[in-house]
Amino acid sequence: MKFYVCIKQVPDVYAPLQIKDGQLIQDADRNVLNAYDASAVEEALVLTEQHGGEVEVVLAGPEKAKETLRKALAMGAHKGTHIVTNGDEEFDSSAYAKILAKFFSDKEYDFISCGKQSQDTDAGLAGSMMAELLDLPYATNAVDLKFSDGTLTVKRQGDAGQEIIDVPSPGLVTCSNDMNDPRIPSLKGIMQSKRKPVDTISLDDLGADISSDEVKTKVLGFEEKPEREAGKKYEGEPDEIAREVAQLLDTEENVI
Repeated sequence: MKFYVCIKQVPDVYAPLQIKDGQLIQDADRNVLNAYDASAVEEALVLTEQHGGEVEVVLAGPEKAKETLRKALAMGAHKGTHIVTNGDEEFDSSAYAKILAKFFSDKEYDFISCGKQSQDTDAGLAGSMMAELLDLPYATNAVDLKFSDGTLTVKRQGDAGQEIIDVPSPGLVTCSNDMNDPRIPSLKGIMQSKRKPVDTISLDDLGADISSDEVKTKVLGFEEKPEREAGKKYEGEPDEIAREVAQLLDTEENVI
């Protein structure tokens, strides 16, 4: 089984940050493997350990993102590909989907997986967009994967409970971080990762020159989360309070 996992380097959400003049200021040295992608790597490793096969991780990002690629290799992935960007681009989900779809256009694989979203934008769109560009069957927000007879049985978390979907090969799945607890790389794994092959290609090599016109969404600025308004407190008999709350929900909030 050939499993490709798309990963991303993101800012550490636990690092100090501040908003100044509409700009988000973060610790530039605190970058990590996206947590949702780490779960996707873990699940791909588990499946290939059970059924045989190979896991290759693919990352589109600046030169410094190679250390994040190495972490996935230290977890147990067999090979990596680094699609190098200059780091100044403000790519959105659509742009990343086009870059990755271009990479996969001439590849053979059983399944592609990635995190359901990235910690920096929480958009949750790139996986679905990539599946559409590659014309692949796909399932999103997976919390469990099982493989049998060339088919991936996906348990996904829906809005109204869990759903079971069969995804034939080749296919794509996006993974929730509720799926598993990603393994922590061992010292042996870290040492072995330094000897594992990593292909490095540029956007020009890939033929995926993304112009500013192809980036569909742009961040205009950041602002602090507004303070929550104080709630209303009711006193009196329970029946009287219930009538007042019901009237409020009906006339002011329009939820009844």
